[in-house]
Amino acid sequence: MSSDPTPRTRTIETLDVLSAEQAAAVMGLIEEAARDDGQPAVSEQGRLQLRGGARAGVRHLLLHVDGQLVGYAQLEDTDPVEAPAAELVVRPEHRGQGHGRALGAALLAESGKRLRVWAHGGHSAARHLAQVLGLTLFRELRQMRRSLADLELPEPTLPEGVTVRTFVPGEDDAAWLEVNAEAFAHHPEQGSLTQRDLDDRKAQPWFDPAGFFLAEREGRLIGFHWTKVHAEEQLGEVYVLGVRPGEQGGGLGRSLTTIGLRHLAAQGLPTAMLYVDADNKAAVAVYERLGFVTFEADLMYRTET
Repeated sequence: MSSDPTPRTRTIETLDVLSAEQAAAVMGLIEEAARDDGQPAVSEQGRLQLRGGARAGVRHLLLHVDGQLVGYAQLEDTDPVEAPAAELVVRPEHRGQGHGRALGAALLAESGKRLRVWAHGGHSAARHLAQVLGLTLFRELRQMRRSLADLELPEPTLPEGVTVRTFVPGEDDAAWLEVNAEAFAHHPEQGSLTQRDLDDRKAQPWFDPAGFFLAEREGRLIGFHWTKVHAEEQLGEVYVLGVRPGEQGGGLGRSLTTIGLRHLAAQGLPTAMLYVDADNKAAVAVYERLGFVTFEADLMYRTET
């Protein structure tokens, strides 16, 4: 039996902004871990926040072992009510060595022991880490899927006076941000999107205004369905679906969902997916009636409040 006589030094650096080189290294780590885990440990929003300079309330934690980037965590403290939210990832071949626990402890210290942490995919190792850190399950975000190969949905019937068109970048930005904020006032991540966040998404290769549907009544935006195509996975996504408060309950959401699903099916995509909070029983029921079933779940843990 032999052992490695070389001592290993673990350091954690907390930064408000990453250099281009640091951001690229973190993205490489996230992508490597995703190939092993089946999905990224850092959300789309978190990945977008790696680049483009400082972001208010966002901090980056880089964990190095003997100079090699082994782990990463992101802490976002932008919600005026809820505790700061975090995501973290450790390079697969370096797991089981206490690095996740070290990042978790650093996040607790940075957040003043008020913390929410996402575990994408709900893997057993993440559940164990949450338990070790003293966190309890707080939220379940379901990923639901359905086949598009046998898509047979009735012709969408729009409420009286409502028309649907596609998004025009630069012209519809402000109106969409307003409706999005109203529709998701109860949803801190989605409802707080800014022009910068929208611009980040419009700059991505997947962005296609032809799949971004807007519902209007007398020229006023009242709802939308933004679809997304994951080309590599051949997945279509109900990316964001929202209806302005006061316009709900008339079937507009279902009609917009149908319009978006037909658009995705027309592109030859075999499967559609979406995310929905498990405790949003009404939305889950709507999607189940549209043929969606639960595929996997992302779990959020938090400190006791």
